[in-house]
Amino acid sequence: MNVFDVYPLFDITPVRAQGAYVWDDKGNRYLDLYGGHAVISIGHSHPHYVKRIARQLYDIGFYSNSVQMPLQHELAGKLGQLSGYSDYSLFLCNSGAEANENALKLASFHTGRKKVIAFKGAFHGRTSAAVAATDDEKIQAPINKTDNIIFLPLNNLSAFCDALQEHGPELAAVIVEGIQGVGGVQLPEPAFLKALAAGCEKVGALLILDEVQSGYGRSGKFFAHQHAEVKPHLITMAKGMGNGFPIGGVLISPEIEAKHGMLGTTFGGNYLACAAALAVLEVLKEESLMANAQHVGNRLMRELRELPGVKDVRGQGLMIGVELDRPCAGIRKQLLDEYQIFTGSSSDKNTLRLLPPLCIGVREVEKFLQAFEAILYQSEPQAI
Repeated sequence: MNVFDVYPLFDITPVRAQGAYVWDDKGNRYLDLYGGHAVISIGHSHPHYVKRIARQLYDIGFYSNSVQMPLQHELAGKLGQLSGYSDYSLFLCNSGAEANENALKLASFHTGRKKVIAFKGAFHGRTSAAVAATDDEKIQAPINKTDNIIFLPLNNLSAFCDALQEHGPELAAVIVEGIQGVGGVQLPEPAFLKALAAGCEKVGALLILDEVQSGYGRSGKFFAHQHAEVKPHLITMAKGMGNGFPIGGVLISPEIEAKHGMLGTTFGGNYLACAAALAVLEVLKEESLMANAQHVGNRLMRELRELPGVKDVRGQGLMIGVELDRPCAGIRKQLLDEYQIFTGSSSDKNTLRLLPPLCIGVREVEKFLQAFEAILYQSEPQAI
């Protein structure tokens, strides 16, 4: 039996990792500036993280959600305190796609409506409703296609006002990423997010902030939308939440009633997942990783703007898109093969995506900048 490859594979077999570094089976060390799609938040194999999960596994690893689980309440309390959403409730699941799926379902339950506004360039996951709200026809099977999703240009207030005027009474939700990741690290403008929040209130729809990739301190604040000082009805998260252990969640505002049976999960919020998520919150706080993301990210973006061939640098904290004057596929391969540095791509073939662990330091950033500059100087722009 063969394994179904979900991506084209690099010829690298990681066997060990620590902090911002990964080692392969040949003993080569790689600087990780991608964090496995922004999953590694506090760093690979953090000692506190490893001990927390190991200790939990020794006690009990799993039981169903039909029993009392104090660990879930501990997680909800610490998450509420650190994120600033202590008055919200927490639904736990296993992934970002599940989180968005359940947020969309909650919005439809709450409003009794079907239509959703999403945005061009968006990626919300690969499950049924989440993929329908994702702007990528390549991953939408016939069963996922629906007329209930309205795609609008990001940051186009006029288009949003027109859609609100036309579909307001039918609108269940507006779903938007705190920062578009797959879409090339595109930031919703603060004024635009505020307009989305006001528009939702006006027509009785719910605002869903997808913070699956941009949350958990990556932007320098706990959630990226907090830079705009808006307060959504629903917030989805995953990736950095478990630092590699599968876990996702939905933060639900107090006005939304979640009845028994409305949402459900077998594995969501299990003992091991909660232990992993608690370790992440504890390290984020104790090691001031959100402040580090802001400090190191600002320095990285500032220096990237000075390099040849760089057309634009977008992002917040350690979620950075570097738009080049040429396709970046060859440059990514060169960084990996010649300099042992992992970076990421996006739907924009000219935009390199950087999503390193939040513990990364200035020395690692300088190593990347030197390698990146050397490649950019020796390569010629290609026809676009």
